[in-house]
Amino acid sequence: MTRVKRGTISLKRRRNVLKETKGFRFGRSAKERQAKEAIRHAGNHAFAHRRKKKNDFRRLWQVQISSAVTPLGLSYSKFIYALKENKIEINRKMLADLAENHTETFEKVVEKVR
Repeated sequence: MTRVKRGTISLKRRRNVLKETKGFRFGRSAKERQAKEAIRHAGNHAFAHRRKKKNDFRRLWQVQISSAVTPLGLSYSKFIYALKENKIEINRKMLADLAENHTETFEKVVEKVR
């Protein structure tokens, strides 16, 4: 009877796991059990932080708007309140972009609000 060598699937799985953890520190990139655990934790963090990223960007936009509005003599909260009062519906992302890249347009928006 001829010899049958086994384990091609498990070897392939092991290689894929270790390929996924390439660049991780310590045994997490070399040892299969630690690598599997690292992949599981990385997936959990990625899932959670996809949601958290949206909050981070909103905070960034608020800071950018605030820093652009302050020299013009307004605070961030008063500016946002005035926008709502005047029924100007520009979201924070667009306002932050205007403040950073198109200052003249942003100043026109601020003057319209006053």
